[in-house]
Amino acid sequence: MSQETHSVVVQLIGYEYRFTCQPSERDELLEAAHYLNEQMGEIRNHGKHLSLEAIAVMTALNLSHDLLRQQRQAADAEAIISRQVRDLLQRVDAVL
Repeated sequence: MSQETHSVVVQLIGYEYRFTCQPSERDELLEAAHYLNEQMGEIRNHGKHLSLEAIAVMTALNLSHDLLRQQRQAADAEAIISRQVRDLLQRVDAVL
């Protein structure tokens, strides 16, 4: 059973793009497009003579960098939490 798709139009630094998505994904797609438009706009404002391709590549690189940093931070936090849970379990075992 296939789910119906909807067409969604988004604006990215003055250019219009049309996408299809599941109705349940529409709001997230629009939110992502809004965020991407802001990020691309910031890069365009810092280098007004950049091509659309250069803006897109620089934005993708910045977003990839942010994602990787957040993934590392999440992994570090998970390791700390795991170590703390292990320490607490050892303390509980020692008391019992």
